[in-house]
Amino acid sequence: MTTAATETLPRDRALRRAFSVYPTGVVALAAEVDGRAVGMAVNSFTSISLEPALVAISAARTSKTWPVLRAVPELGMSVLAAHHEPLSRLLSSREDDRFGAHGWHRSEQGAVLVQDAALWLTCRLHSTFDGGDHEVALYEIADITVFDDVEPLVFQQSRYRSIAAAELPG
Repeated sequence: MTTAATETLPRDRALRRAFSVYPTGVVALAAEVDGRAVGMAVNSFTSISLEPALVAISAARTSKTWPVLRAVPELGMSVLAAHHEPLSRLLSSREDDRFGAHGWHRSEQGAVLVQDAALWLTCRLHSTFDGGDHEVALYEIADITVFDDVEPLVFQQSRYRSIAAAELPG
């Protein structure tokens, strides 16, 4: 697989580079487990169905956090805001406290939702599928809160970005 006219990369690096071209949002998956917030960041998140209301995420099989979150009765999904880059990095780390000083809210069923996010979804696991070195999970949406004025965090080509509104002449 080639990535430029003169550059040839090993297949895994070439795929990572190719996949990084597509900009994605960053979603915090989180729940309260044994009295503490447990979470991880994913950028593999997409809408699937309106009826029933389903979204999909995928998580690496090597993740130690994913099996914990997969087992909870209700999971919070927060689309991170442009100012949440430090939180995204923390959620992607191997630190025990992945929330630090960042605020969050807990639903009655234990879903954790990040304060000042662009979107909150509380979800229940619907089904899982083999996705190679990842597990693909479908979640049924139980509750939705949209924060229209919050700009989402964007991840593209291994860098965090924000969406800039185009200035219209006039």
